[in-house]
Amino acid sequence: MSVRHALLALLSEGPKYGLQLREEFEARTGEVWPLNVGQVYTTLQRLERDGLVESEGDGQDGPQKGFRITPAGADELSAWLRTPSDMATPPRDELVMKVLVALRVPGTDVREVIQVHRRYLVELMQQWTRIKENEAESDMGLALVVDAELFRLDAVVRWLDAADGRIKRAAADAEEAQQAQQAQEADEAQEADEATGQLQPKLSTPGAMPSVRRRVGVRK
Repeated sequence: MSVRHALLALLSEGPKYGLQLREEFEARTGEVWPLNVGQVYTTLQRLERDGLVESEGDGQDGPQKGFRITPAGADELSAWLRTPSDMATPPRDELVMKVLVALRVPGTDVREVIQVHRRYLVELMQQWTRIKENEAESDMGLALVVDAELFRLDAVVRWLDAADGRIKRAAADAEEAQQAQQAQEADEAQEADEATGQLQPKLSTPGAMPSVRRRVGVRK
């Protein structure tokens, strides 16, 4: 979130003072992102330093000190609104990192980890849905914020479901491959045993000797 450009947007409507900017910022964003008044004044000082806003009055700081946007500030705001956000590089999402790490931790059921986070996200979606039903219908800014959050959470839940399915299929494929390997090894062992049995010489049976024994030592 760019507080810098949000303040420029508010000042584009006309001159305002710091406390007023904070109140309008929170109202316009559905009070979802609280803003510290100190952050407002720090940002205004930087904007004034960069020539994007200018202060009114005698230059004394205070809660009633007014600010207005400059032509350079209007150009900066217009350019920012039309510049796509940088989404080319995936962010370092903590939940994604947890799932990736769980795959490597011995004794960890990664699918159980996934379900824990999924249940939490579903609860959050239910809370946002209640806010949407009770408050957002009469507040356009809040409605847009709630919609964005619901879509974001839904996307994360669908990713968790996809990850769970992928991990489940990988485990099944690994088990199937192991069983196939074991069956192949068993077949090879059996073939080796049969080949060894065919190569061993056949021993004479005891019934082949009696005629010789009967002739030896017989006297008539």
